[in-house]
Amino acid sequence: MSGRRLLMWDEAVTRYDFGPGHPMDPVRLALTMGLVRAYGLDSAVDVVAARPAGESTLRLVHRADYLDAVRAASADPGAADISYGLGTPDDPAFAGMHEVSALIAGQSVGAAEAVWRGEADHAVNFSGGLHHAMPGAASGFCIYNDAALAIARLLELGAERVAYVDVDVHHGDGVQEAFRDDPRVLTVSLHEHPRTLFPGTGFPTETGEGAGEGSAVNLPLPAGTGDAGWLRAFHAVVPELLADFRPQVLVSQHGADTHFEDPLAHLAVSLDAQRAVQVACHELAHEYADGGRWVALGGGGYAVADVVPRSWTHLVAIAGHAEIDPESVIPPSWRDEVYARTRSVGPARMTDGRWPVAWRSWDAGYDPADRLDQAVLATRRAAFPLRGMLA
Repeated sequence: MSGRRLLMWDEAVTRYDFGPGHPMDPVRLALTMGLVRAYGLDSAVDVVAARPAGESTLRLVHRADYLDAVRAASADPGAADISYGLGTPDDPAFAGMHEVSALIAGQSVGAAEAVWRGEADHAVNFSGGLHHAMPGAASGFCIYNDAALAIARLLELGAERVAYVDVDVHHGDGVQEAFRDDPRVLTVSLHEHPRTLFPGTGFPTETGEGAGEGSAVNLPLPAGTGDAGWLRAFHAVVPELLADFRPQVLVSQHGADTHFEDPLAHLAVSLDAQRAVQVACHELAHEYADGGRWVALGGGGYAVADVVPRSWTHLVAIAGHAEIDPESVIPPSWRDEVYARTRSVGPARMTDGRWPVAWRSWDAGYDPADRLDQAVLATRRAAFPLRGMLA
């Protein structure tokens, strides 16, 4: 391994802007990069920018007619074709939409290429993780599915086993759809139960199709699940799957919208538990993914000043082997930036006061009366036997 770690960043990604009042406020990206710099992490990782994804790359996942529709809406937002999911309240069309969406996709594809070619061990693109975009439609604030494109590029380069772990509060439906019948890609998604949250998919019984049967694993969690349950669920499923699959590359999506302050969902996870899962993904990559091949992406997250920048700055620090003490006092210069950009007071520390987070291992026993344990067992029973594993 090269020992090099990358942060994919181009200031122009902040042009991914659906307009005033939309939850996907690009200030969350600017504030994250500001906090990365405030902690000096831009010296722990190499900050690089990749080119926008071109036509041939976008076509690895997306249909040609959809790309044409995005370009048309990008040139004339008033002409957006709603049949492609464009011009909706979730995905309003805006000028330059194609260009900035392709730029974000290019950062994730560039991260994957660098990791595959041995130019870097780890690469982070926190502007990415737009996991809802479908081959032929925009969905859930996502125009191009950079996560699926990064995986598809890895396959094109010769990868035979790629694992995708998604811990966003919403189901990673677009990535699952892109590879539902491909046994080379294992998709694992932990998310709030589809009965209570968009996109309404991600049941345990969704396990892949055809040759890919058993390659999709879904763990829907009860609304209100907090730190201990979330970590218990992650560790009850993800490490065993990766140990069995032995991916050549781990791609993980770290949406920050599981947080108890997030306005669009109903889990009760803290920043400290999010950090614990980031650490776990890093360790799992080193243990199972060819010694540490790891591509880490952002995703959702709509507490744009209090939560998202802290969560993804921890992610960058972990990938850079320069972890930040959760009790660290945040540099005043960044809090000044928060106030200047949002007129709100930023958080004072890199913790929610719950570090280290206590949780109970699945090996400690199953409680049949516990809804979280019921959810975990349903997932293990649906997916594990299809992979020749014990539930």
